Amino acid sequence: MQSEKQYIDLYGQCRDTICHHSAAPLNAVRDRAFEDFKRLGFPSRKVERYKYTDVSKLFEPDYGLNLNRLDIPVNPYDVFRCDVPNLSTSLYFVVNDAFYTRSLPKSQLPEGVIVGSLNTVATERPELVEKYYARIAKTGEDAVTALNTMLAQDGLLVYVPKNVKVERTVQVINILRSDVDLMANRRVLIVVEEGAEIKLLFCDHAEDDRNFLTTQVIEAYVGDNASLDLYCLEETHAKNVRVSNVYIDQQRSSRVNHNVITLHNGVTRNKLDLVFNGEGAECNLCGCVIADKKQHVDNNTLIDHKVGHCDSHELYKYVLDGQATGAFAGRVLVRHGAQKTTSQETNQNLCATKEARMYTQPMLEIYADDVKCAHGSTVGQLNDAALFYMQQRGISLQEAKLLLEFAFINEVIDQMELEPLRDRLHHLVEKRFRGELNKCEGCKLCK
Repeated sequence: MQSEKQYIDLYGQCRDTICHHSAAPLNAVRDRAFEDFKRLGFPSRKVERYKYTDVSKLFEPDYGLNLNRLDIPVNPYDVFRCDVPNLSTSLYFVVNDAFYTRSLPKSQLPEGVIVGSLNTVATERPELVEKYYARIAKTGEDAVTALNTMLAQDGLLVYVPKNVKVERTVQVINILRSDVDLMANRRVLIVVEEGAEIKLLFCDHAEDDRNFLTTQVIEAYVGDNASLDLYCLEETHAKNVRVSNVYIDQQRSSRVNHNVITLHNGVTRNKLDLVFNGEGAECNLCGCVIADKKQHVDNNTLIDHKVGHCDSHELYKYVLDGQATGAFAGRVLVRHGAQKTTSQETNQNLCATKEARMYTQPMLEIYADDVKCAHGSTVGQLNDAALFYMQQRGISLQEAKLLLEFAFINEVIDQMELEPLRDRLHHLVEKRFRGELNKCEGCKLCK
């Protein structure tokens, strides 16, 4: 219990400080989250959904926290340029776990749309935040979610009112910046009301060569006939630990595209819980991982078909080199009465070395009889015959391996609907495989 004790003691000593720098809707659920965290403790590997990552060990070091909300000396507009060519975006920043408010995009969002500080909106419009905050991210079921809820003081709120369509992609750059080892507790609340549409691109980067631990909880509510595209791209460094829990609630005839791409990291643990609460809804979940050295990436997903006539499609691909470790566990649950469900779950993996390790566990749990569901998984190495064929035609072994790995991972990238982002990712993935710094041109932050 040593890992838990430091956070239990921290909350006991700093509760008033935490609450003083945050809004009432966030504070209202803190004590309940604290009690849940004390009861649960960090999950061990004996817990099914955490069997591939030792979460308790990740939280053992003594990280600093910015509970007094001291100003972080960084101007992201001066040091960061992460433009995707030919993709016009509304650009926002989150520094550690605080929304950057000093300079906001000049482009105007449609009337009624909010992209801003969760803490500020919770102060100015508490009824909006109270209605959704910490509703589907249940602190009684996950210790990391409980920890994030009891410590988070700010974050990002995205609100799209009924029948409003946001044409321009909203890009959010999450920057980790600190002179000491730091823990950041980032919170994101996304509300897409009935008939509304929005595309979000989240990019994670680390400015400083420090040890960072980030907990992230994203709650996304997608109303009737609404549409949400959520792209999450991680490009940090080997000293970064990220534990992210995403919760998505889909209503009738809604559509969700969720894509998670890990290109550079240290240890990453992504959990996704998606629930169909209305018929006729559809989701497409895609993930691609490129890892080498001793990097670790663990993706764990749950798609809950609570009602019938819903479609889910899931594709995750890993390319592991060096001594990298990958894990994928995907569970599709089709409940009683969820007839006419369609579901396809696929996980495919390449281990480029004998030292690389991949753990895969696709699961189907079906309690209805009129469904079309399938799942599959493969773990293999590069095709020797294909490598030999390419070398016979003058292509070096290294280049042949790169081309095969690139072709393998492209299937995931090609699923993305934003064409400029697809082109950008093709470029980044190729540079990643070549061992080059896959950082954006002109970005001082990433040099």
